[in-house]
This record gives sequence, C-alpha cells and structure tokens, in this order.
Amino acid sequence: MAILWMAHGAFAQSGEVYKVRLSPVPLDQGMLATVAGSGSLTAVLSGKTLKISGTFAGLKSPATAAQIHHGAKAVRGPVILDVPVPSAASGTISASIDLTAEQVEDLRNSSLYIQINSQGAPAGNLWGWFLREKP
Repeated sequence: MAILWMAHGAFAQSGEVYKVRLSPVPLDQGMLATVAGSGSLTAVLSGKTLKISGTFAGLKSPATAAQIHHGAKAVRGPVILDVPVPSAASGTISASIDLTAEQVEDLRNSSLYIQINSQGAPAGNLWGWFLREKP
C-alpha cells in the first residue's frame, strides 16, 4: 500500500514545478492603504496543462479576480487567462488551465505572473511570478 501511495505522489508531481510567492505591489502611494496580504501557489506543467493550487490571505477587501498576465520581469503586462478565485479576503486557488504552445514557452521563460485584484485594489492587490523550481 505504501508503494502505491508513493507512486501516486510521484505521478501527481510529474511535470515541471513552478512556485509563486504572492505579495502586495502598490502602484502608487495612494494604494498603500488598500493593498495587503500574502500567499503562495504551486503550479505543475504537464504537457500543455498547468495545474495551480495554493492560498492567499490578509486582503483588506474581498478578491474580485485572479488573472495570469504576460510581462517582462517586474513590468506589468496584458491579461492572458482568468483563474477562479473566491470572493473573500482569504481563500484557496485551484485551477487546471490549458496553455497554448506560446504560453508554455512564456511560462518557461519566466514571463508569466498571476495577479489577484480586490474590491479596494481593482488594478491589483497581490502579484507573483511563476518561477521554475530547480530539479
């Protein structure tokens, strides 16, 4: 039974593993009062399917959207995918998303980040880059 459990765990983690640390990134001084929180996500890429799971907490107002953006490091970019997020100040994120070949390449090149918007910070409350874990 233990061997089956270990095999299941290895199968569940097969693929490229990416980590995301979510932190507030105020766009200007006025946003300092409206953004707060933290979180972490793990994403596993198997073929063209990206499975995302993790948590966030400490938002000053409920989340309204979670989106994956394309951008250069530390530079905002356009939304390319929506990710389900609970309308709450804390919660879990769990999604399975099919990426295009170009999006897979962007992920591998550290050009994708996730952004959680909230009622008090509709232009972005928490941000985090998908960074590949070293094997």
